[in-house]
Amino acid sequence: MKLVTFSHGGATRIGVVVDDNVVDLSAAAPELPREMAAFLGEGNAAMERARKAAGQSGNRIALKQVKLEAPIMRPPEFLAVGLNYADHIAETGRDKPDFPVFFNKQTSCVNGPYDPIHSPRDSQALDYEGEMAFVIGKRCRHVPRDKAREVIAGYTIVNDVSTRDWQRRAQTMTLGKSFDTHGPIGPWIVTADEIPDPHSLELHTWVNGEERQHSNTKHLIFDCFACVETLSTVFTLLPGTVVSTGTPSGVAIAMKPPRYLKVGDVVKIEVEKIGHIEGRIIEEPAETTRY
Repeated sequence: MKLVTFSHGGATRIGVVVDDNVVDLSAAAPELPREMAAFLGEGNAAMERARKAAGQSGNRIALKQVKLEAPIMRPPEFLAVGLNYADHIAETGRDKPDFPVFFNKQTSCVNGPYDPIHSPRDSQALDYEGEMAFVIGKRCRHVPRDKAREVIAGYTIVNDVSTRDWQRRAQTMTLGKSFDTHGPIGPWIVTADEIPDPHSLELHTWVNGEERQHSNTKHLIFDCFACVETLSTVFTLLPGTVVSTGTPSGVAIAMKPPRYLKVGDVVKIEVEKIGHIEGRIIEEPAETTRY
């Protein structure tokens, strides 16, 4: 299934994409939660109810008539892995890590799959990072690698938008990864049963139609299951947690000279078997100042 969060008729709820339509679960299965993390937390029973609803003919809205939001608009945790492709490590001049480099993106940076991305007034080094991400489907702790598949609800796409000047300035990567709108996610969550091997997916990133990144998730140094094992050793993973698995080579900062994003640029990221997300860079609006 393709699980979505969408807005239509002044309300936001969750659904299942079937062909060119969205099955509105608030109508087709009103007993289910209307928010994605809560839905995932209901476990297999909720998944089966949604699957049954998706197989029925009613309660459908044309996909072109809805606004797709980030499938999880406020994930309980939004984590990412740095330096997780060998070619990206090579272009940065860093050493290959012996242990996964995890960092947080603040959940307030989450953005819709086709929403504009702000060029911050306080940064001059805006970069893209095309990534495949997985979404936790069960509350879990101490998950061994060979059981990790069982706690993953599905897979999605993330643009790990980065402000490189802030990333260099801060002692951790969080500030450089967490500006508002710098976490586009989507366009949906493809459930794990439809992607039996998440480590064989083609990944592409284009800027204004120019291919900047092309790799395959088979080149991940620490794969999805290893990440689950490591993270769950330390803390409880909650349904709806998003873990972005890292980016391959081709980022703007590594070019000579760097080719940072500018206002008007369009970034499109595609991952095989999932789909694509696409966002245009705009000036940070004046109304973001609030105090």
